[in-house]
Amino acid sequence: MSTIMTLRKYFKTLLLLIFSVFCACTTTKKEREETHTNQLIHETSPYLLKHAHNPVNWQPWSPDAFETARQQNKLVLISVGYTSCHWCTVMEEETFSNDTVARFMNNNFITIKVDREERPDIDQLYMTALQLMTGSGGWPLNIITLPNGEPIYGGTYHTKTEWLTALKSIDSIHNANPEKTSQYAQEVTKRIQALNEYTPGKTGIRLPDKESITANLVNWQKNWDQNYGGNTGSQKFMLPSTLCFLMDYATLYKEEKVPDFIELSLDNIALKGVYDHLGGGFFRYSTDERWENPHFEKMLYDNAQMLSVYAKAYKLFKKPLYKKRLVETIAFLNSDLSNDSGVFMASLDADLDSKEGAFYTFTQEEISKSITTKPELFEWYYGIKSQKKAGKTEFNLFKTQTDANFSKENNLSLSVLQELNLQWSTQLRALRAQRKKPFKDDKIVVGWNALAIKALAEAFAVTTTQSYLQQAEESYQSLMKDAWNGKILVHSYKLNSKPLSGFLDDYTYLASASLRLYTVTGKVNYLKDARLLTETALEKFTVKGSPLLKYTNEDNLISPLVTTNDGVLPSGNAVMAENLFLLSNILYEDKFKERAAKMTTAIIPDIEASPASYAYWESLQLNFAFPFYDVALVGKNSKALALELQSYNLPNTLILFNTSENTIPIFEDRWQENQTLIYICEQRSCKYPVETVEETLDLLNY
Repeated sequence: MSTIMTLRKYFKTLLLLIFSVFCACTTTKKEREETHTNQLIHETSPYLLKHAHNPVNWQPWSPDAFETARQQNKLVLISVGYTSCHWCTVMEEETFSNDTVARFMNNNFITIKVDREERPDIDQLYMTALQLMTGSGGWPLNIITLPNGEPIYGGTYHTKTEWLTALKSIDSIHNANPEKTSQYAQEVTKRIQALNEYTPGKTGIRLPDKESITANLVNWQKNWDQNYGGNTGSQKFMLPSTLCFLMDYATLYKEEKVPDFIELSLDNIALKGVYDHLGGGFFRYSTDERWENPHFEKMLYDNAQMLSVYAKAYKLFKKPLYKKRLVETIAFLNSDLSNDSGVFMASLDADLDSKEGAFYTFTQEEISKSITTKPELFEWYYGIKSQKKAGKTEFNLFKTQTDANFSKENNLSLSVLQELNLQWSTQLRALRAQRKKPFKDDKIVVGWNALAIKALAEAFAVTTTQSYLQQAEESYQSLMKDAWNGKILVHSYKLNSKPLSGFLDDYTYLASASLRLYTVTGKVNYLKDARLLTETALEKFTVKGSPLLKYTNEDNLISPLVTTNDGVLPSGNAVMAENLFLLSNILYEDKFKERAAKMTTAIIPDIEASPASYAYWESLQLNFAFPFYDVALVGKNSKALALELQSYNLPNTLILFNTSENTIPIFEDRWQENQTLIYICEQRSCKYPVETVEETLDLLNY
């Protein structure tokens, strides 16, 4: 901790030296495109192409850029962002498009632009540096490094004046005392390297027990927002891994208070402003504690995971609202993010014509012209009244209560309210349809698509809607055809793009999707794919002396990356450990479960220190702490029975079926020609087989 504080103290001193004020003029976008073109014009990333006509001499990330910096003895300026990021767009338009700012950048720095969705390894590396230096992070991520890549400065959004002031001061400080900045860069780099070292302890495998999991949860509960759900704070992220873990925890522990908190969170997310009530789908996060005011970008990974969340939530709570959000979000993915190949594009921009949320919000004049039936009631229903009281003049839609409660409070039948809402929604959708649509990042990110495929399979399991399963399988086939050659998986692709090697997340998420497809179809090719992807990842990403895996198999960065925490996306290591656990139970391969246990052991100190940051790992801990049941169904009617079982929320349970005799270890010697039998096994020891779902449920004793 003392090292971190020293780094931050030095960094604050550096910031205090940044004091000069500088103003500059701007040119129009059209003039820039006629005047300026940089190396990014040869890229295919929509985010990089947004900057291709900046007067800044941007280059894509490459060893050549750092070699040029060494030869010219210049600092390197690395700017990382993504297409749908609002503040990235603002900084591009007001700062990187400015000729005077660009002139100073070009004369004094080697400038590199990075799409974090193409190179999450670079993003994670320098986000760690930023957090060490400042204690916070965000995008755009702007880092200044020595020619060897070691960082000396980091920040997020800067105004034009702040940016030029910072650059001048840093350049001056470095030129005056390069030895000091070099020493500082080395200290930051050493700390980054230390954070990515995971060596096993001498105690061997130490698996969690029920009491330790509860103790972690109690520690975590102090940060729960008991009024609006989610964690306390002025910003709210949906954190799917957290919601899924808590649902399983509540089921296994038969806890009474946790389900109330889960419902509070799920209801607010489904009803408030982070959900698009006209177009379906979830925005990235809320900028307030009530979930009312979103950051308006829509990401594939958020929507894919929230499908899984609400599928699981519907199993547990049986609320029609949760199923409705599930169905609507799939419709959104198909209408707005799917492409002709049957896979999903990355995101929709938050901005429209340089204005955040302009596609999704409405003025009072627009509402008055569009809503002609009971306009006063409409304004209460969709939170317009409260927004007016807060002084807003442009309004996003959110609900403050369920339809059942609103109709009762306003002396309406539920059917009348639903008819009114249909009229209102139709009228506002017609208004939206007249607008230009937000910019779409059309690259295909393999790991995010794997999350969507898994979610579609889970949506099928809970709804039995055959089209969801068909789409999951077709998307999977398209992804495997374009991204996997049997040995190497690519990370992202689009027409004419250069292949980018897959990261740990891509392999583990896709293997997880393969396993989920196997459980709902019984098709052995998915099981084979899951094993091959898993074994390939183990070969590519293993770290010598550690049970955990590195994020990338390339070693050309200033530090190896071993990412373990679960944020808006689950850790690739956590998903790998879960995949190994499940494969071991299906294939009876002890080495897989042993590796999963070692990985789980290695992460226990981190979970104890910050349980809110490791929810996917905590779900895996439940598998070790409670009995885990392999439910193997064999016989001609096994598919129907298995899918009926999968409609229940059954944590710590792997449900598999087989409609013909085969030699997969979990099914071996269990086939009976004229019977459908259900074997309930724990640690490969099976109870006497039963024949009905009811009998099976009775035997699952946690």
